[in-house]
Amino acid sequence: MLDTTQGDAAPPDDGRRSASAHERRVTDEEWRATDEERQGCLFALSQPPLMIFLAVIGTLILMASLHDLLLL
Repeated sequence: MLDTTQGDAAPPDDGRRSASAHERRVTDEEWRATDEERQGCLFALSQPPLMIFLAVIGTLILMASLHDLLLL
């Protein structure tokens, strides 16, 4: 991609002042709250109903593919 910037143009100032990422420090309460909320994909995959659902769907796909390969 062609760089078309000319000089050191700063983004327009909208009047609000916000701290940059390295200036803002996260408090302990915020850190604990985000740890509890941020459990991620592996936590979701460890739930039995989801694993049963995925196993059933996988079995159906496997049966359909074997039917196509061997019987058709």
